[in-house]
Amino acid sequence: MKPDANLLKGNLDLILLEILEAAPMYGLEIINEAQSRTDGYFDFKEGSLYPALHRLEQQGLLKAEFMDSTTGGPRRKYYRLTDKGSKTLEQKRSEWQRFNRAIEALRGGTT
Repeated sequence: MKPDANLLKGNLDLILLEILEAAPMYGLEIINEAQSRTDGYFDFKEGSLYPALHRLEQQGLLKAEFMDSTTGGPRRKYYRLTDKGSKTLEQKRSEWQRFNRAIEALRGGTT
């Protein structure tokens, strides 16, 4: 079962920042990492991934630079978190945790 498109859209920034926190990655690597970490639940398409990466770059949350391929292929555009991106990630994590607690409270769970 694939994620609801509205849920994905509303959390795409958090997802991408989480993935890029560990290390700089290029587009296909980000797609593969998302699939791997979520057992295929997140299956991004290039047509939605790259506009999101460019938007995050324009907001100053990511920095992109071309680097040589480690496998001898063409140069690739790698994305990495900026300091602003790291701070935004922490804010988004906190917001997500508050949201999740509120949903659990609605379900009758503990807060």
